[in-house]
Amino acid sequence: MSWLILAVAVFTEICWALSLKWAATVATWQASAIPVILSFVNMALLAWAMRGLPAGTAYAVWTGCGAVGVIIGGVLLFGDRVGPAQAAFMALTVIGIVGTKMFAQA
Repeated sequence: MSWLILAVAVFTEICWALSLKWAATVATWQASAIPVILSFVNMALLAWAMRGLPAGTAYAVWTGCGAVGVIIGGVLLFGDRVGPAQAAFMALTVIGIVGTKMFAQA
């Protein structure tokens, strides 16, 4: 169950980061409220996931998946560019995340 909660936390992390860029382009108080709300939801979910997972494992998976997800989301939603070297390091990040998950104690 903790891994599922962590997956939802990763999704909200990605949405949070992408909503920051979106809010900057829209520039209304309503748009600015969305990242704030997502931040609270995100932290609550991460804390909940850490009840059943080691803190280091949960944080490593959360940040790694979040970073890769935000890069992909930026490409899809905002037309950000990813070079070959950046894509290669993203692949290394994913390999590290998979290894962390495979060898996690919880």
